[in-house]
Amino acid sequence: MTERIYEIIEKEEIKFLRLQFVDVNGIVKSLAVPSKSLETALTEGIGFDGSSIEGFSRISESDMNLKPDINTFSVFNFNGRKEGRFICDVYMDDEPFEGDPRYVLKRNIEEMKKILGKNTVFNVGTELEFFLLNEEMKQHDNGSYFDFAPVDLAHDIRKRSALFMIDSGIDYEASHHEVGKGQHEIDFRFSDALNTADSVVTSKIIIKIVANMHNLTATFMPKPFQDDYGNGMHIHLNLSDGKKNLFNGDKEFELSDTALFFIAGILKHSKAICAVSNPTVNSYKRLIPGYEAPAYISWGRGNRSSLIRVPKSKNKRIEFRVPDASCNPYLTFSVILKAGLDGIINRIEPPDPVNYNLYDLTVEEIKERGIGLLPSTLKDALKELKKDPVVREALLRSYDAFMRAKWKEWDEYRLYVTRWEFEKYLNI
Repeated sequence: MTERIYEIIEKEEIKFLRLQFVDVNGIVKSLAVPSKSLETALTEGIGFDGSSIEGFSRISESDMNLKPDINTFSVFNFNGRKEGRFICDVYMDDEPFEGDPRYVLKRNIEEMKKILGKNTVFNVGTELEFFLLNEEMKQHDNGSYFDFAPVDLAHDIRKRSALFMIDSGIDYEASHHEVGKGQHEIDFRFSDALNTADSVVTSKIIIKIVANMHNLTATFMPKPFQDDYGNGMHIHLNLSDGKKNLFNGDKEFELSDTALFFIAGILKHSKAICAVSNPTVNSYKRLIPGYEAPAYISWGRGNRSSLIRVPKSKNKRIEFRVPDASCNPYLTFSVILKAGLDGIINRIEPPDPVNYNLYDLTVEEIKERGIGLLPSTLKDALKELKKDPVVREALLRSYDAFMRAKWKEWDEYRLYVTRWEFEKYLNI
């Protein structure tokens, strides 16, 4: 593989390599090095100051290294400028850094293999939603679900993004206009969780670059418009052992006990998971009944008002519908996996599935039926995370850094006086 990379670099006359990683918030960071530095990067790593990265290290222990994962090599070729790209693992003192979100996911996958067997795979596919905005920061078109040209003005943008994704080795599946005005979705095929997380990070970069090439802005903000739909990142998942799908029951369309326990684990820890899968103040403006985002802790077969939906399929999977596109995919996949494993280990039984539209009921009616509510603010979600040892442990060293960053965000929001407040309370 390494020899092949050298051949591509020479053949494509690539002068620079971009080394990428993400901080605790899921924001992509990168540095560029000359292609001649590849051997050093692979053997020793490229040093950087970790104290300047959100959620990494203190000034007293700031020396860190980036080591490229050769399996993530791709060539970025935007406007004829070719660069090699690697997603990197972060090291400190020649050891993997436990605060690196990518390493966090790797560790949780290793734990899964110890529990369920070395051949077990955590399969994940995502539906990544985003808005395209014009220069006035308004929706790019007035299209709606599955519309096409001339109403859908972004067909070429999605197509061009998809082509770049395919060139980057991403297992792209489909794209279409979403329900909201100027809203779009790109879906990825099932793959192992680490590969899917890498694909999500890379795709967000590609979509933003391609949008900019068309004088547009792509945003993955969970709820950019008050009266329109929000950007989710629905996650489809199951477990396999290399030979069979562990979620398949004995009969067609039935779930296995493993799948039911996994569902129960996620439901049990869903309030704490929310802090990671919906990590911004704005996230909770999406989790409002009536806009296709779940607000209640439930599961159902084919029920899109539930937190967990089980699609009707011979090859069983579950869809976790609460995460939004602002989340760090490495950390989000980690806490989902950890919660599901807790359900399997302790053989937790899920509640009865819900087969009716929860959005037709009032909050009081929901509570009367024994169905719990998800947190309604980031503050509430952070409190749930603090008291949930299972989800906390999934985050390893990134937990403390994540909490610091998110409480800081909440305090900034709490102190900020909005235009709405100013106009409403000015005459008091």
